[in-house]
This record gives sequence, structure tokens and C-alpha cells, in this order.
Amino acid sequence: MQKTRLDLGRIQLARQVIDPLFLDSPLYPCVGLGAALGCTVSLKLETVNPVRSFKARGTEIIASRLAASGRNAVVCASAGNLGQALAWSGRSRGLDVTVVASRSAPAVKLDRIRALGAGLVLVDGDYDVACERAAAISQERGIRRIEDSVDVETCDGAATIGLELAAVAGQFDAVLVALGTGALAGGVGYAVKSLAPEVEVICVQPQGAPAMTRSWHARSVITTESTDTIADGVAGRVPNPDALADLLVVADDAVLVEESSITEGMRLLLDHAGLVVEPSAALGIAAILEDRDRFAGKRVATIVCGSNVDMDAYHRWVGTAPAVVASIDG
Repeated sequence: MQKTRLDLGRIQLARQVIDPLFLDSPLYPCVGLGAALGCTVSLKLETVNPVRSFKARGTEIIASRLAASGRNAVVCASAGNLGQALAWSGRSRGLDVTVVASRSAPAVKLDRIRALGAGLVLVDGDYDVACERAAAISQERGIRRIEDSVDVETCDGAATIGLELAAVAGQFDAVLVALGTGALAGGVGYAVKSLAPEVEVICVQPQGAPAMTRSWHARSVITTESTDTIADGVAGRVPNPDALADLLVVADDAVLVEESSITEGMRLLLDHAGLVVEPSAALGIAAILEDRDRFAGKRVATIVCGSNVDMDAYHRWVGTAPAVVASIDG
């Protein structure tokens, strides 16, 4: 395999500093989901942990290194999940964490960042605007700034998921990975291709946030002026060139899916696996829905990458109604 920023030995060592709460997440074939989709579907659950997403695998590495070096403050931009993860990892190590997020980010994500003790700076604009503000804060305060996919630790953390998948790679033919900044897809793809090169790595992104997918196909960075998707966790406009370079080495394909397929994927995960997930976590299922012939009869694994979702919005998207609890007196 061609050279990337990642290193298998470094990724294996990274497991030693990640809290075991975030390692060896469940992986199992969901029979009902497979029957509905016409293929064998295995779910890798990155939601059964204290921050309900895979992001802490990377922030555990970052926070442990910052604490060891004596640096006690850090800032990041986040769509919500990275901020929660950095707040969790930083709190246990006595770090002063500042998170910059869009004012329009899901309230549930912002509330949990605050609850974990991080300082929260809100900006008018999207994730890429938040990145600009985080860079300014880093320069003003002279503190470390973390950016998803730019800081290779975020990719290394995601790659530990790939190690776990590769350990049982004989159970599937393809891995479907949500694509946003490229940290998850690049990290998982690197580990899988290093240890099980016969497994196909397919990245999935919404039609309404296509920058990284377009860049992958063009083999050069393509930016977009705006995004329009419910999958806020992958809604970036400006790809990182280094993350793209990694992805060009490790990904076999990158596809775009419609919003209707994302919500249908969320509904299927609820109906057949009992999982309430955020839109980004349903991208793999959406890809199967849109190309059933491609995956027919195949063994597919997909990473359920986050479950931090506003429940009012979830009910609207999935078409469910909140449960009504009867009063004692009827």
C-alpha cells in the first residue's frame, strides 16, 4: 500500500492510552436488517459509550499526550460529537477545554458539551466557520488547537475501529463508512486495507454535503459554498488536503446518498435493531438502499458512528411519535 500519514504500529500503541470504555465496541450481524436489505449486515456500535460516538478514541490519545506534556488547555471546532469527546477526555485529565460550534448545532450536543465542563463558544455559521474561530482562539490564547482529520491522532483513534474490524475480516466483504472530514473513513480504511486488503472500503456522504466525495473522485480538493443535509456530523465544505491524500490510498469508492435514504436508514435501524441514531450513523444503510444490486448477497459491515440526536427532529425524520404515558387516574 502507498504511504499515508498513518502507521500501523502507532495505531496499535494508541489502544494502550484509550480508555477501555471506548474499545472493542459490539459487532454483530443484524438478521432482520439483512433480510430487509438482501444482504448480510453487521453493525459496529460506536454509540454504547459515555459520549455516544467514536470520537473519544481520538480525543483520548490527544488528551493523554497533552497532559503528559504539561499543556493544560486546548480548543477545537466541532459539529458536536468531537467537542463532547474532547470535553470528556479533557475533564478526566484536568484540561481546560474550549469548544467552538455553530449556533445551529443540535441543542442536545451543545448541552452535553456544557455538562461535561467545557467552555462553549457559539458562532453564526457552519462547521467551517467554527474552525476559523477556533484557529483565532488558539492564536489569541497560545493554546493547542485540535481539528478533526488535520490532527492525525483523530485518524489514529478511528483506525483502532479498523483494527477491530480487521480481526474478524473474514466475516464480511465490504465496510461502509460515513465520510465527513475523512478522519473516520481514512483511519478505518487504513487499518482494514493494511490487515485485510481484500475487504472493500466504501465511503458514504450525503448529496447535500458532497465536498470530500467530489474531491475523492477528482483526486484534488473541491470545496462547496454551502451544505444542505440533516447529517450535521458530516456537513463540511472545505476538505483537508492531507485527509484526502490518505483517503485516495485506502478507499475503494466514495458514494453520495439522498436525504430520503438517510431517514429510511434511520427508520430501519430503529425497526430492526432497536437503535436510535443520528443521521450520519445511517449513511451505510442508505448506501445499501440506493444500490441493492451492488450489495445483494454480500456480507457488509457498517459503523454506527453516533447517537447524539435531537429527539424532536428524530421523530420528524423517522415518522415516529413520542410515547404517551397515561396518568395514574386514567
